[in-house]
Amino acid sequence: MTTKDDISQESLERLNTNLARVEELSQRLIRALSDRQGANPSLSGPDGDVFVKAGAAYWSEMMRDPARVFEHQLEFWGKSVKHFLEAQQAVAQGLEAPDDDTPDDPRFSNPLWRTHPYFNFVKQQYLLNAEAVEKAVRDATDLDPVEKQRLEYFSRQIIDMLSPTNFLSTNPDALERAVETEGESLVRGLENLVADLEANHGEMLVRLADPSAFKLSENIATTPGQVVYRNDMMELIQYAPATEEVHATPLIIFPPWINKFYILDLKEKNSLIKWITEQGFTLFVVSWVNPDESYADIGLEDYIERGYLAALREVKAITGEDKVNVVGYCIGGTTLAMALSLLGHRGDKSVKSATFFTTLTDFSEQGEFTPFLQDDFIDGIEAEVAEQGILRSFIMARTFSFLRSNDLIYRPAIRSYMMGEAPPAFDLLFWNGDGTNLPGRMAVQYLRQLCQRNEFAKGGIELLDERLHLHDVDLPVCFIACETDHIAAWKDSYRGAQAMGSKNRTFILSESGHIAGIINPPSKKKYGHYTNTDMSLPAEEWHERATFHEGSWWPRWGKWLAKRSGRKVAAREPGDSTHPPLCPAPGSYVDPASSD
Repeated sequence: MTTKDDISQESLERLNTNLARVEELSQRLIRALSDRQGANPSLSGPDGDVFVKAGAAYWSEMMRDPARVFEHQLEFWGKSVKHFLEAQQAVAQGLEAPDDDTPDDPRFSNPLWRTHPYFNFVKQQYLLNAEAVEKAVRDATDLDPVEKQRLEYFSRQIIDMLSPTNFLSTNPDALERAVETEGESLVRGLENLVADLEANHGEMLVRLADPSAFKLSENIATTPGQVVYRNDMMELIQYAPATEEVHATPLIIFPPWINKFYILDLKEKNSLIKWITEQGFTLFVVSWVNPDESYADIGLEDYIERGYLAALREVKAITGEDKVNVVGYCIGGTTLAMALSLLGHRGDKSVKSATFFTTLTDFSEQGEFTPFLQDDFIDGIEAEVAEQGILRSFIMARTFSFLRSNDLIYRPAIRSYMMGEAPPAFDLLFWNGDGTNLPGRMAVQYLRQLCQRNEFAKGGIELLDERLHLHDVDLPVCFIACETDHIAAWKDSYRGAQAMGSKNRTFILSESGHIAGIINPPSKKKYGHYTNTDMSLPAEEWHERATFHEGSWWPRWGKWLAKRSGRKVAAREPGDSTHPPLCPAPGSYVDPASSD
């Protein structure tokens, strides 16, 4: 029989054990933070000038129309006082929360946010505060559009950061879990925090996926193939055929080098690489090197010459074909367009057709990245790469995460650090955390010459002794854009497609976003897509008149590609006598263990 004394002794022992773990973790925490090599401070927030301008605009509005400003202030004060009185009355009448007509919000899904007077008061006051800040930003009418957009973005970041769910004392889910586990969840959360800091050299980047759940070439990136060429910029992987015959014209995919290529080859059922081989194509994929500080002076021209042009040369030599088809994804597509312009200047007809996945070539609209593409941030990046030689991967990861901060920062941090939960075994999020650095020179070229000055779409960008222009691209092209893409907005991708010199253009708009809209296998029957052959229309009208098709765009693109891929020939095994296999896919640049 268990006595109260036994239970008390057990609780005391658990408490002592947890205290000992906290002491050990605290020491590890201090060591991890001491290892931190922070980025340039200007990359952690906007230049103070944006807030000075916002304040000036607010006071300008105050002087011009004081009644309107006071009206908003009095509305906020009135709502706050009324809310406080309602909460007081509810408590006096029996500890019940007042009526709550606030909109549904996944952050506040716990029933206590509606039924418990304390949590309900905190939530409703937070939402009132957020509304007041948003109105104040809207009132700043004297700001130019870019400054207004920046102010909206950074004020939203502050609002999201101050959500009561982000603090233990005002998060009922975390408090309930702590009580249920007798504090064990908080210790596990501290363990998760320390592990994340240790893994990222003192930077707080919350892990989104369990790093032990996946191993390249075992349960992701498993499509068979061989590295058949390697230089200091890339490895060229040729995938094994999945059919007895293949189209004569080979296909090369140039992924972005901001992340690793195996997003195209996650689990077998989601693998675009596997699907392409099953359609009877000889497939080559470029795997870019993850640069260190020795790559500081590598620029876009090096990616073109030692990446794109080298791959074209080696694929033609291996297959014996004089023409190839190519695909570029994201920045890999942007640079592909510049490479195609260069080939045109040189009279090289090696490329038969080009496909662009979520690609920007006209940067006249900067979309959600506008806050990060102004001089204060890019000046900070220039200072960062001048010191480090590279733009370190965690800076890129942090920037992209803040565009979806609730989904990619705060909710994962709450689950990991406050609830003590292990990150999920999710292949896409595992890949997302496997980031890469960018060469310093290339990063500045991309930000200054393309994003800020839009040289490729305007007067032309000077690379490799040529002035390269978007309208130089005159071969058959197919663009795949994604309807809710927040990285490469589809309307901007469409505008770039319109500006190309090609008379044979196809534009396909997939449902979903930057990744899910591309990695959309037909077997899932999940996201549909739109088509419209009239690309003379403005983007909105193109969409309104487009035909919607259920299911993935992959089969439609496969037919488009097959028409441009020639006759069928016997399937080709990876490599040839002058290109012996160097190591199995996914290669040593993406997985150093594969070269052991």
